[in-house]
Amino acid sequence: MKNIVIGSGPAGRLGSLELGKLGEDVTLIEKNHIAGTCLNEGCMVVCALTDITKFIDLNKRFNSHGFLKSKMELSYEKIVEKIVETQEMLRKLNQMENESVGNNIIYGEASIDADTVTVNNESLEYDNLLIATGARPFIPDIPGKEYGLTNRDILKLDDIPEKLNIIGGGIIACEIANIYSTLGSEVNILARSQILKEISDATKKYVLKHILKDINIYENTNVKEAFKNKVLTEDGKELEGIPFFATGRTPNSEIAKDFVELNPDNTIKVDEMMKTTADNVYAAGDVTGGYQLTPVARMEGITAARNMANYPNKVGYHCIPQTLSLNMEVSFVENEKSDLSDDDKALIGIPGIAGPQSFWRILDGETGYTEVEFDKNKNRINRINSVSPSSAGDVAYLSYLMRMDYDLDDYGEFLEVHPSTDSNYKIIKNMWL
Repeated sequence: MKNIVIGSGPAGRLGSLELGKLGEDVTLIEKNHIAGTCLNEGCMVVCALTDITKFIDLNKRFNSHGFLKSKMELSYEKIVEKIVETQEMLRKLNQMENESVGNNIIYGEASIDADTVTVNNESLEYDNLLIATGARPFIPDIPGKEYGLTNRDILKLDDIPEKLNIIGGGIIACEIANIYSTLGSEVNILARSQILKEISDATKKYVLKHILKDINIYENTNVKEAFKNKVLTEDGKELEGIPFFATGRTPNSEIAKDFVELNPDNTIKVDEMMKTTADNVYAAGDVTGGYQLTPVARMEGITAARNMANYPNKVGYHCIPQTLSLNMEVSFVENEKSDLSDDDKALIGIPGIAGPQSFWRILDGETGYTEVEFDKNKNRINRINSVSPSSAGDVAYLSYLMRMDYDLDDYGEFLEVHPSTDSNYKIIKNMWL
């Protein structure tokens, strides 16, 4: 059977790879660069820059303690050059990986008809189609919006901005703020409501006090107008700095709007098997909305691919772990099926434990913070918020145990790697069990 995949981001790339591994005939169509937003203008770029800011933060800490004397010179131009060089290497590897299972890759902009996909003036018939066209930055319709930067512009900057106004209060806004503040910019965050609503109040308090402490934060603030080097808020504040929009994402669903049913927010409507309302047409990744995370997009792409190859399976979104990539990671997961009363839950929170990447934070009282909420009746973990250098991996494995519905007694046999910086095992094994 002929399978066509449009879009090579995490959903399309992993979906086409899965189809190829299953022996299917696959054509992968990509408009720009293989690997999509994640590698080329999204989380991989953020991670690359955050690696540098972590080093800068650590260097400052060692200098402040007096046992290291160093002066750093930073070249943003060189950073961008090396990020682009790395991206090019990874694109080649991603293409080779897909071609290694027999997949055909075409670069060009696609359009869809009832039974065919047209690309580069060539019409291709298909038996199954996977739409994985992703999403793009949403820019609010305000005067001067053309002056605003987005994540797409990070690698186009000539130098580090002297002043930056980041409009938005979510994860991306705070990650960008952390990067440029550490690199030397004067940064403001302007949030329409509250920032970091995804994490607990205690965790947010820690992040603002110890990690984002050099950033000016304006909550419940709407931007009225943007200019080249300043913004004007509705309450009359005039803040100098280049505007940077981190106000969410909008789906690239135009390719399918007359072909499949869309949700009210213009994402493509799919069922648990990632199937659209059109026969033999599937969709996956950011274009379908929901959790706009690379691991979730991969999961959806693989789910769609297996169904296209007649291996029925369904996608699940229970206990999805997430991370805020700052100079120290902030990771969290919540059992969204649970709605506990105050009598049914117990909450334990303690400072982070000294260990790798955390020992030298003790002198500043910045070792991190971990908070775990328990379901007392069912003896289960309900929610975790963790600030530590190892939180991304720790919360990932704990989220798996939550999805598998393990009893807390089962954690008694868990053996952690020592030394560890995280408090999860201490809370679960030593304080709760």
